[in-house]
Order: sequence, then C-alpha cells, then structure tokens
Amino acid sequence: MSTAWNQTLRMKILAVGPSMTPEYSQWHDQRVNDNILMSNLETARSLEEHLQNKAEEDLDSLKMDYKKLRRLMRTTGLGKTSEQWRQEIQEEKTKVDQWEKKF
Repeated sequence: MSTAWNQTLRMKILAVGPSMTPEYSQWHDQRVNDNILMSNLETARSLEEHLQNKAEEDLDSLKMDYKKLRRLMRTTGLGKTSEQWRQEIQEEKTKVDQWEKKF
C-alpha cells in the first residue's frame, strides 16, 4: 500500500468555462457597450446643420461688410486708380489756376 501512494495518478479533467446565465450575458454586453461612445446620427446631423447655418451667417455678414467697405471707398475716393488720382489732381490744378487769374 505504501507504493500506491507514490504512484502518479492521471485523470482526464473536463475543463468547462464559467457558465453564464442569459441575464448575466445580457447585463455584461450592455455594460461593455455602455463604456463605448457611439455617434448618434441625429446629433451628428444637427451639428452639421448648425455648422452649415453658421457658415451661411458668416458669409452673409462678410458680404454685408464688403458692400459697406466698397461704398465707403467710393464716397471717400479711396477706390480710385492712380490714373484717376492724377486726372483729379490735374483738374484741381486747373481750377486753382483759373481762380488765381481772376484775382
């Protein structure tokens, strides 16, 4: 009998993974998915629409500013070319000469 204790016994062991109930499996899947940020199509669409509207508003504002600037340049004469300035200076010199002759 003493030799029987010294013998190595081999047994076939069936390894079975942890058994999960359907409730636990569903809870686990939901828990894992709760940690993953998913894009919401409605949120993405509304954000895209918001950005589109903002871009259109900014473009309209820029157009208005451009029109105001062009109008201001015309009224102050800043939009003239150098040739137009030369012509205006020449006209003013002619007017000055005419006034000097009168007086």
